[in-house]
Parts: sequence; structure tokens; C-alpha cells
Amino acid sequence: MLDRLPARFVHQVWGSEVWYESSAATPILVKFISTFDNLSVQVHPGDEYARLHHNCAGKTEMWHILRARPGARIAAGFKTPISEETLRQSAKSGDIEDLLEWHAANPGDTFFIPAGTVHSIGGGLVLCEIQQCSDIVYRLYDWGRRPPLHFERAVEVSRREPHTPRRDVVDCDYFTVRHHRVQDPARLGPAEVAVVIEGDGKLEGQPVRAGEVWHAGRENACFEADGHFTALTVSVK
Repeated sequence: MLDRLPARFVHQVWGSEVWYESSAATPILVKFISTFDNLSVQVHPGDEYARLHHNCAGKTEMWHILRARPGARIAAGFKTPISEETLRQSAKSGDIEDLLEWHAANPGDTFFIPAGTVHSIGGGLVLCEIQQCSDIVYRLYDWGRRPPLHFERAVEVSRREPHTPRRDVVDCDYFTVRHHRVQDPARLGPAEVAVVIEGDGKLEGQPVRAGEVWHAGRENACFEADGHFTALTVSVK
């Protein structure tokens, strides 16, 4: 039986987030993120480092862009490989903004951000984020708003190299995310979670609409879908 996940609103200095957390032991977190300003330049640790220092999982994530103002962009990785000392000094001076690789972000784009990838989300975006169920953030630079959090740890876990983030399908060690456009009766899955990002219709006979996240309550479920809507399905590994 499908379970619609409750929404929790989180306000940030750069915008807002809506979190959808499952009461089941599902190791992913779904967020809708709206930005009016840049997020900090940040990095998330991988599993081994996070377990050692925080006794929890790391954070690999992906973003699917829903809306974007003209010129909106995201940063992921660096233009060229850099040294640890260059990373440290550029983060302190603010020059890191010019070393990062910035990518145009348009509705329908999908970006994959594995743990260790230095990244930022620019202003003027609405996106769906699917991630490991962890929220450890090490900030390298925050545009003068606040001091970095765990700066040296950020330097320690960062990959200091280029990264190609664009994906059609995100398939990693933690989850697989697929994009579906429903216009006729269809079967979505196998997956545990369905995120409705546009339109409305039915899943397993239940009315659904954009902005809702549904959990199947079992592994490798198939969702019987009907209506006119777009969804992301998430298969958890």
C-alpha cells in the first residue's frame, strides 16, 4: 500500500527546503529546494569518513531541475585539477568561485553529485534533490555570510579535480533514479519511492499531484500509473 510522505519545511539563509522523510528504514531523503541566492561552496564526506567522525552514512546526492531563471547555474568539481593548498587558500580568499566548473541549469537537467565533490547551487532554481539520508555539510566558502563549518575536514575529503555531473539516469551505489512521463496507463518501477514533479493523476488508484512523494512500503514495487504527470522513481540499493 502506498504511503504519502509528510512534508517538513526548512528555512535557509539562501532559500527554502521541503524535506520528505520516510518512517520506514529507507536510507534516502527527498527534498524540494528553492533558491534565491547561492548556497555555500561545500562538500559532503563519503561513508567511511562519515562513520568514523559522525557515526552515520555519507552523502551522495543528485539534483533534477524543475524551474530555473535565465542564467541559473550550479557548480560541480573544478575546471582543472588543483592541489590541496590551492583549495585551502582559494577557499579562504574567495577565489574558489573562479576555480569551480559552473554549469548552466535548465528545467529537465539532472546532475549527479557523489560524496567528495565540491559543489554549489546558484540562485533562481527550484529542484528535486534525492540523497543518502544524511545531512553532513562541510563548508569551504559561504559568500561572506558565515564562517565555514569544519573547514579542514572539508579540505580533507574534497576531490580536487574535474567532474562531469550531467546524467540521463542516475545509477550509483545507493540508488537508481529514473524519469517518467505518464500520458497513458503505465507501470513505473521497480522502485520504492515515487516523486511527482509535474501534473496530476493516479498511482495504484490513489490521486497524486506535483510536489508529493509516495513510498511503496516494500522493495522493488511497481506503481500502476494513470493520468498526465511526470515522476521520478527511486530504487534503493
